[in-house]
Amino acid sequence: MEKVFKALADASRRMLLDQLHARNGQTLGELCDGLDMTRQAVTKHLGILEAAHLIATVKRGREKLHYLNPVPIHEIAVRWIGKFEAQRLDTLAEFKRNLEF
Repeated sequence: MEKVFKALADASRRMLLDQLHARNGQTLGELCDGLDMTRQAVTKHLGILEAAHLIATVKRGREKLHYLNPVPIHEIAVRWIGKFEAQRLDTLAEFKRNLEF
């Protein structure tokens, strides 16, 4: 999980993930469009995201398509967010039940 947190710590990498969330399966050129970064910088960021398993790539002919992999983010939500919110949600549900009676 350390690689996932490191990858998510950078705003540029989060922006790339947002782009893939908006439209999955983009090429490097498509991901570079509109960014104030060199292709080499985007490639480096994509490598870090891929090493953290936050994206997966598929070759299609001469193109390499990048896809968002939401599983590591879900694991963070379950491990780090969900356990802290469970008690609050249980309390709110109990409060609601008491108000309904």
